[in-house]
Amino acid sequence: MRFVYCDESGYEGEKLIDSTKPLFAHASVLMSHADAAALLASLRSRVKSPATSYRAGHLLREKHRPTLRWFLSPDGPVAGLGSVFLLDKAHWVATRTASLLDIPVESLDHSPYVLAAANDMLRGKDQPGVVDEFFRVSGLDDAGRERAELFREWLATDRVANSVLDPLMPALISAVKRWGPATVVHDRQIMLPERRVELIREQCDGLMTGLRFVAIEDCPQIQVADMLAGTVRALSERPDDEMSALAARFVAADSFLV
Repeated sequence: MRFVYCDESGYEGEKLIDSTKPLFAHASVLMSHADAAALLASLRSRVKSPATSYRAGHLLREKHRPTLRWFLSPDGPVAGLGSVFLLDKAHWVATRTASLLDIPVESLDHSPYVLAAANDMLRGKDQPGVVDEFFRVSGLDDAGRERAELFREWLATDRVANSVLDPLMPALISAVKRWGPATVVHDRQIMLPERRVELIREQCDGLMTGLRFVAIEDCPQIQVADMLAGTVRALSERPDDEMSALAARFVAADSFLV
């Protein structure tokens, strides 16, 4: 049985606008426990931090640039063994909104205020008045209002299963299609209840053989995935010519970017 180990960075559930990070990243790695543990031991000898658990922030410090270069290099410890699904949060909200209203995405105002109202309209939270607020700030005519109201009614019937925003779903589908057939081993995640997992499994064309949750502290492979997700996300948000080129090698072809 094959196991793929996953963790995310920049995740705030369905809150995608006015969030702290413009990109969501989800890394998947195909490594043995021994190889991942050896990688972490090597990182510890290079970084020499007293921290009990290493994160992307350790590698992104300027003084550890040589270690980051080693970690991401084409002949480095994760080369060929890791993949990162990136999603531009604003673009995701705009695209999902345009799809709901059956309009070209270019016709939607992409200002943060309008996208925040769109985000509220598409979220599973019970938020009375969100359709009215979206149409008030968006400048769109009322042609799509009925579709939006019907969507809210449908969403309320199962806010978990009917989510159209949560980036974990396309991310996990991407990981399974990249590495499957495989069982996903993921850091503990409350946003993946059984019903949502079943929907993901249905969209994976039989390639997802299971899903297990473990604590990141107990799994060196997930710690590697965490660092890969965080470094690739940060280098994609704040480009650094040399390091961003190395990070780009890990970006999944089906990432959702502008």
